[in-house]
Amino acid sequence: MAFIHETVELLELDAVTRDDGVRHYATPKGHFPSITTTLSILSRDVIEKWKARVGEEEAARVSYRASVRGTAVHEIIEKYIDNVEGFKDGYTPDIINSFLAVKPILDNRIGRVFAQEAPLYSEHLGVAGRVDCVAEFDGKRSIIDFKTSKKPKPKAWITNYFMQETAYAIMWEERTGQPIEQLVTIISVDGENEPQVFIEHRDNWSGKLIETIKQYYEENNLVHPSL
Repeated sequence: MAFIHETVELLELDAVTRDDGVRHYATPKGHFPSITTTLSILSRDVIEKWKARVGEEEAARVSYRASVRGTAVHEIIEKYIDNVEGFKDGYTPDIINSFLAVKPILDNRIGRVFAQEAPLYSEHLGVAGRVDCVAEFDGKRSIIDFKTSKKPKPKAWITNYFMQETAYAIMWEERTGQPIEQLVTIISVDGENEPQVFIEHRDNWSGKLIETIKQYYEENNLVHPSL
């Protein structure tokens, strides 16, 4: 099938990685930390405990493999939605299978596409990033995030996904004037597991998002532009 694109023009942002590995984006309002980096404070204790249990070397190996796989699956989905011919060329069977698992969801539930891998920032929130996809989902303009997982994830484990999507919804409204309330997380799960789809409302997560951003700024001795 061919997806209909009504692309919204957005200002490109340069990403800057500091010596400590923290990613920032250069915006017209100054350098803002990436929303991914900002929300990482929510999972750092769990990650540190996991590293202590499995060892630094094994943790690095697993993290790298998951990152490479996640990036590849995201790329093939992006190419498919962009109507690229030969979008599967060069990908290994496991990546193609991960894509095929979610393909019916993309075909049947995504409508007009407004942006993919688009740069966004919010002066109100003081963060920036690149959103996976902004498109109609079940007829509603939505922030859509694509994820991969070895096993099905309970909702309680992925609240950071919803907060990240909430940040993108707020950024999008600031940049375009178009409000988005619906958040969609699509997870391709390994093996015979069915893909997962979580649909959330932005306003249910905005409070926790703002609290976390404030905490990040305070811990790093940064001056927030508005909060």
